[in-house]
Amino acid sequence: MRSLCALLGAVLGLLLLTAPAARAAEMPPVAALQAQMGSAAATATVYEPHLSVGDAHTAVDYVGYPAVDVLAHLFGADWTEQGETVEFRALDGYVSRIAAQRFLSEGAFIVFAHGDGAPFTVDNLLQNESDVPLGPYYLVWDNIGNPALLAEGARNWPYQVAEVLLVTLSDAALLPEGLDERFHEGAALARTHCLSCHMVNGYGGEKHEGNLAEITKDYEEDEFIGLVLAPLSVLDETTMPALDERLPAEERQRIARALYDYLAALPVLE
Repeated sequence: MRSLCALLGAVLGLLLLTAPAARAAEMPPVAALQAQMGSAAATATVYEPHLSVGDAHTAVDYVGYPAVDVLAHLFGADWTEQGETVEFRALDGYVSRIAAQRFLSEGAFIVFAHGDGAPFTVDNLLQNESDVPLGPYYLVWDNIGNPALLAEGARNWPYQVAEVLLVTLSDAALLPEGLDERFHEGAALARTHCLSCHMVNGYGGEKHEGNLAEITKDYEEDEFIGLVLAPLSVLDETTMPALDERLPAEERQRIARALYDYLAALPVLE
């Protein structure tokens, strides 16, 4: 009975997530996309955030198409009117949600190969992983032409993208009725830092099992904060990345504490 209730709760959370229903499109095979686009792919040179350590940036050439062109191909020229957010779903359960308007003002590319013909992989230093497959598609941003994007790190760089959706999001799962307003910032921080991989009450990514609102309640505050700031100090061999170390130490502490306060107070909806 509990598993059935949990399933129904997750479904309800997903139904609350979008209004109206999402428009979804599977990414076609690379050869098919190239034929459908009707133009040669371009080379995009970016600083690869998964290879970055501190302020040391590694430039990498990728091959693909401007994201706005791919989105127009998948959904039509009016794609920005079909949803406020573009949702990229990866093969490993990672979900990246990015405001549609950002694609109109900041250069992004959906790529499928390295410019030098090397295997389409990356070393994800933040998650202690090597030779991670990037295909079928990888979203990259022109953080050379727009250095302000460097501060985001790899947060909006989903790889293994297999499906794209246009959605209009609701906060119903993250901010249920009755939740004190002082936790609203924590909800926004969770969406930014946690919910591409983790799920809260049916909202979020599917890379890790379990409801983060429930999991957090098993942690003492100091242990949770340690997990957010230095995951390997709490969980052996985890691939969870630490909270961005480019942030000031005081700000990292503040964010970790706000996340704990929010998740500890958030009702578990099942």
